[in-house]
Amino acid sequence: MDASTGRTADDSAAHVIVGASLAGARAARTLREEGYQGPLVLIGDESELPYERPPLSKGYLQGKDPREKIYVNPAAWYQEQRIDLRLGTAVTALDPAAHLVTLADGSTQRYAKLLLTCGASPRRLPVPGADLPGVHYLRRVEDADRLRELFTTARRIVVIGAGWIGLETTAAAPAAGVEVTVLEAAELPLLRVLGREVAEVFADLHRANGVDLRFGVQVESIVERGGAVAGVRLADRTEVPAEAVLLGIGAAPNTALAEAAGLTVADGVVTDQALRTSDPDVFAAGDVASAFHPLLRRHLRVEHWANALNQSQSAALAMLGREVSYDRTPYFYTDQYDLGMEYTGYVEPDGYDRVVFRGDPATREFLAFWLADGRVLAGMNVNIWDVTDAIRELVRSGRQVDPAALADPARPLTEL
Repeated sequence: MDASTGRTADDSAAHVIVGASLAGARAARTLREEGYQGPLVLIGDESELPYERPPLSKGYLQGKDPREKIYVNPAAWYQEQRIDLRLGTAVTALDPAAHLVTLADGSTQRYAKLLLTCGASPRRLPVPGADLPGVHYLRRVEDADRLRELFTTARRIVVIGAGWIGLETTAAAPAAGVEVTVLEAAELPLLRVLGREVAEVFADLHRANGVDLRFGVQVESIVERGGAVAGVRLADRTEVPAEAVLLGIGAAPNTALAEAAGLTVADGVVTDQALRTSDPDVFAAGDVASAFHPLLRRHLRVEHWANALNQSQSAALAMLGREVSYDRTPYFYTDQYDLGMEYTGYVEPDGYDRVVFRGDPATREFLAFWLADGRVLAGMNVNIWDVTDAIRELVRSGRQVDPAALADPARPLTEL
């Protein structure tokens, strides 16, 4: 193969990307920008142009951002770049030995290199009533459209799950005059991600905005009356009234295609640090990939915008035969009410021994750092900006830091 162009000995075979998402579109762009001039096919089962998902629970859901703003590229760009964009087309099978993908209409597409950016799907709640018409999920743009309409008609909704999707959707509802009750099995929102110390901040935030938070509860069923959602029944027989329910209990990677093809799968399609799967000509990136992270020395699957954006570009380079070691520090952000936050790093539940605050969390303008053995594993800036690079450097350095200096606003982070 010519590493500069990505061409193989068989020029009739294309570079194929399965998943017309942010990750898929960014990978296609990188392939072209890095000199690949061969046939390039981008296949997606949605009818929409590739788009970014964060606005679906933020600006677009709230009606602040126009629809055009969610798209990664305009339609004309794909034509200009000679990308064969096939929307509304599902891939039903992958044959690594034959280098073929099979489409839902029975046709096949040969590939020289294949990238899986299949994403993830919302986890379903296995309780009676979960399939009622008034039960919603938020993953695709049509889901956000339905929720936007719901916010104009409903007075009371229940959100099941106090993760990022659940809380961001909850934050959008009160501004539309909708009363929200959040039901969460854990003791606090985002407890596995942030730990008790910082999770309390988000609990206080939503309570201050009139949200009814109920923790440590188990959902028994979704109540139906007259063919419509009427509420949610809990295990203690309490019934919470609602005109609609949003389920936000996490997402599962779309690995069925990879599993059926015999690729290694374990909480995602397993890849090495170059995003290469157990088949040397198949790569994976974004929500579907469980990639080896050389800095963290473990496989990691990250369901956040920055990972889809950056990991897909590295996968594209690897498809071209370049030396790649994807080691970017995990990063995500959220906007809820008047709170804006960025989080950099990675901490497993109970994987830290202390949290150090710089500033007062009660003011919702502070930094928080998760430490283990004096080393910063992750940092979060809340309503304080332009510090992400310094936090990332602390995380990546692995050096021990004096907690008192970390907490002192007079000490620049760059000097620690």
